[in-house]
Amino acid sequence: MTPIDPKAFRQALGNYPTGVTIVTTKDADGTPRGLTANSFTSVSLDPPLILVCLGKTTASHPVFMQSEAFAVNFLADDQRDVSGLFASKSPDKFGQAAWREGHTGSPLIDGSVAWFDCTVHQRVDAGDHTILIGQVAEMGQRTARPLGYCQGAYVGFQLAQAAQAAQSRQARTTALIETAEGVLFTQGANGLDLPTAADAASLLQSLQAQGVAASLDFLFAVFDTPEGSRIVYRGRTTSGPVAAPGWRSVPLSDLPALGLPDSALQSMLNRYARERAQDAFGIYVGNQDEGEVRPLAAA
Repeated sequence: MTPIDPKAFRQALGNYPTGVTIVTTKDADGTPRGLTANSFTSVSLDPPLILVCLGKTTASHPVFMQSEAFAVNFLADDQRDVSGLFASKSPDKFGQAAWREGHTGSPLIDGSVAWFDCTVHQRVDAGDHTILIGQVAEMGQRTARPLGYCQGAYVGFQLAQAAQAAQSRQARTTALIETAEGVLFTQGANGLDLPTAADAASLLQSLQAQGVAASLDFLFAVFDTPEGSRIVYRGRTTSGPVAAPGWRSVPLSDLPALGLPDSALQSMLNRYARERAQDAFGIYVGNQDEGEVRPLAAA
């Protein structure tokens, strides 16, 4: 049996879309503790049981192992800053987020789409994590869009809306398509370039016509150029290696050394290589000369 590479295993698991939760409790002296987690699932309706998986290396793990209650808060799409806060090592997370005590005393994060206040039903040792199963004592919910997470980035309706807003202007669509060997480029007389078309549908059709089956998964950048707006997606091939003539896959590690004459394109490739290595992506918004990367996930 071939050993499983931990990094590849993590990236493969990242293809499963999840929500984002804040798991909270209190330590022995009543100090609130919490962390961001997306390893959550329901377990039973009768009795009402849920579970979360907590890494043993997290600073709050010993507290959760001693406490007899905890809460799980589903974050809303506008709570990305809260997710980042509880994923950080900030010493005063609860001083920077609005919350209240639940029935068990565990903190409930204001603005959550749903929350579940639980007593500990069972703890299960599982490798480098502990499975924490809770029996729901009280719960609540509100109408809002939930925050999603997939492939190292937050996902939500705003991504589609941002692309639609840019598409309403004169725009071109470019794709950073990842293959097993690296990022896919067209190889022409003027050198390397990324696949580009009038819109996403035309781009996919053009790729398909040239023997390349691919998907466009997440927005990576939206910026203005003198010729109009540019929308950049990151995606991947959905079949085997690309062997069609005129195409070349460049390894991620080689992207910063390409030295392309288009400085905006080269800068974007440098950023892609960096964020792929960290497995944490953002969206660039601005123009071809200056702008900002808006973080979508904590590294």
